[in-house]
Amino acid sequence: MSEFRIDQIKSQDASRGPDVAGITTFTGTSGIVMPSGDTAYRGGRGRGVFGGGGYPTNYNIIDYVTIATLGNAIDFGDLTTTAILTASCSSSIRGLWSGDYPSASNKIDYVIISSTGNAFDFGDRTVAMFNAAGLSNNIRGIFVAGHDPAQTTVIDYVTIAQKGNATFFGDLSFPTNGLGACASSTRGVIGGGYSPIGPAGTNVIEYITIANLGGAQDFGDLSVARGNLTSFSNSTRGLFAGGSNPGKSDVIDYVTIASLGDAIDFGNLLSGTDVLASVASSSRGLIAGGNNPGETNVIQYVTIPTTGNAVDFGDLTQARHSPRGCSDSHGGLG
Repeated sequence: MSEFRIDQIKSQDASRGPDVAGITTFTGTSGIVMPSGDTAYRGGRGRGVFGGGGYPTNYNIIDYVTIATLGNAIDFGDLTTTAILTASCSSSIRGLWSGDYPSASNKIDYVIISSTGNAFDFGDRTVAMFNAAGLSNNIRGIFVAGHDPAQTTVIDYVTIAQKGNATFFGDLSFPTNGLGACASSTRGVIGGGYSPIGPAGTNVIEYITIANLGGAQDFGDLSVARGNLTSFSNSTRGLFAGGSNPGKSDVIDYVTIASLGDAIDFGNLLSGTDVLASVASSSRGLIAGGNNPGETNVIQYVTIPTTGNAVDFGDLTQARHSPRGCSDSHGGLG
């Protein structure tokens, strides 16, 4: 295969680069491949954003990282208020956070992931909650269950491209908080958490079809029952990491989102950690912050299509537990 190098083409007298005007055509014997697909998916993606968290001080911090590289997080901006135990989701353009602790909140904030700057008001959830979960495809953001003052089954959704209040979607099979959620472009998978059937942590995994309103259905079981875990995905695999029951877990397990069945062992975190955050691209998942047992600034990563233990990535700008993460390239975006 030969290279077509624009920087080596000169004008006829070799004094400058080529002049391009009007309609320009190119012919060759080997052909060229032009970019295809929606322009929203061409280049420039791969950013993960972590918002909120804290303890004993709660923060409004938003950090960002480039998922494909290694290194420390960089300041992005601030949420509209300090927030802990939120739920987050995102499209390829916008990232959303909802909820707060100890005073439950129904507020939803948003940022433009490709830029930096402070968050703006998006709208409100149908209920005020904390310690809920979020999942999304490129159209719908879905907030799942949570706590205030009791655990709830409520699932609601927003259209991410349009600011406004959430709409009721359906219900989980039982009230839950501290759960993990991830998605492909069509299916959301929700696992673990604290509930009446698993007060120290449940192993239940349920799923929803993102485009259809309705209640969650049984998917299978986690390899280890636990709550306050985190979840992330590419378009094929959903991973559940960390948590506690009641001791802090280093377990990472995975499911194939398009099928039903029990989770399979993937590997282990650097150490047992709960109340942590995660972001993902098509190839890599990052897990950040949490408590193990003190607040940590550690970011670690795994390669989603393979299996294996987490590896150090870098550090958050501030050690904290209960941040929440989203990205412009996770599995729900195709």
